Amino acid sequence: MPLALLALAVGAFGIGTTEFAMMGLLPDVADDLHMSIPSAGHLVSAYALGVVVGAPLLAAATSRMPRRTVLIALMGLFVAGNALSALAPDENWLIAARFLSGLPHGAFFGVGAVVATGLVAPERKARSVSLMFLGLTVANIAGVPAATLVGQHLGWRATFLGVSAIGIAAVVSLFLLIPRTPGPVPGGGLRGELAALRPLPVWLALGTTVAGFAALFSAYSYITPMLTDAAGYGEGSVTPLLALFGVGATAGNLLGGRLADHAMRRTLFGGLASLVVVLAAFPVLMRTQWSAAAAVLLLGTAAFVTGSPLQLMVMEKAAAAPSLASSANQAAFNLANAGGAWVGGLTLAAGLGATAPALAGAGLAVLGTAVAGTAYAVDLRRAKRPAGPTRVIATHVPDRLEAMRP
Repeated sequence: MPLALLALAVGAFGIGTTEFAMMGLLPDVADDLHMSIPSAGHLVSAYALGVVVGAPLLAAATSRMPRRTVLIALMGLFVAGNALSALAPDENWLIAARFLSGLPHGAFFGVGAVVATGLVAPERKARSVSLMFLGLTVANIAGVPAATLVGQHLGWRATFLGVSAIGIAAVVSLFLLIPRTPGPVPGGGLRGELAALRPLPVWLALGTTVAGFAALFSAYSYITPMLTDAAGYGEGSVTPLLALFGVGATAGNLLGGRLADHAMRRTLFGGLASLVVVLAAFPVLMRTQWSAAAAVLLLGTAAFVTGSPLQLMVMEKAAAAPSLASSANQAAFNLANAGGAWVGGLTLAAGLGATAPALAGAGLAVLGTAVAGTAYAVDLRRAKRPAGPTRVIATHVPDRLEAMRP
């Protein structure tokens, strides 16, 4: 695989670290800036809002620029956002800085996925996307625990300065390893990019991402109370178990990329079906500590098997605007994050038990499978449409020639 994929993975590692590290730093940030924990939770929402807003807007605005330049600029914005977070004197500054940090997230992954697939042969496209996403999943194993540890011992500001340093390393890597393009990316400009998102198959692919990953976040957002209240783990054991989720996510990401290069649609359906089974089994698996640990591992694996197929599917359905479509898929992922957490929270508020969010997630995974099935049916119907007049004439010419042969 090309070394340029390493540069994309470094950027993904920094983005994954800053996205999820805030969860572990909330008490420290709240105490230092004299915020309540619920108010500090707005810092997580501000980042997610930045992703949703920035993903399509930045991708569309930079659609005619060389993609290498776009990636470097996006990572520069990421560095600035995290540096400003480290310098934040109050709550409002930090919320604005977190929003700024989130703006380049979706566009970086969107444009990066297009660059990654352009670096390899067609039969390795899904694998190239999975290698870029490897930085994101590894962040859950190493980056987030390390960032939390740094924050607890050196202060939360040191964590954001460290993430900024990772961003600078990514900028250097992108500058040195991503191939230069001779000029602007060809295309129809902003109007053409937006027009490419209109077809129904594009929206069905995005809908599959929302429903499928909402299933994950319905359960994962409340994994700590499941592990402590249902499985009987102590609070000090939760961090290593979350790293176990990262191991599963990394394995699922690599497996999904390899399988999707051979059968993208079957890999997607297989991943969604596995997610339904794993989430439905959570009430049983959370009864003992060893099976609860296995459940965390399997949850990461099943969910991230679908990552590369979904990214490629959206890009293929909007082939005239792959960067914008790919970035929109990242916005869909973050909508899934917020929506899944909301659905899971409703089940807890209703008093349905600690593992109820997982069962709600199983229902969302079934919904994702149904949306994916609808997308498949639409594709089949379009493929069976009668050929136009030009194609009919062309198919009859060989028959006439065959009849004229002696």
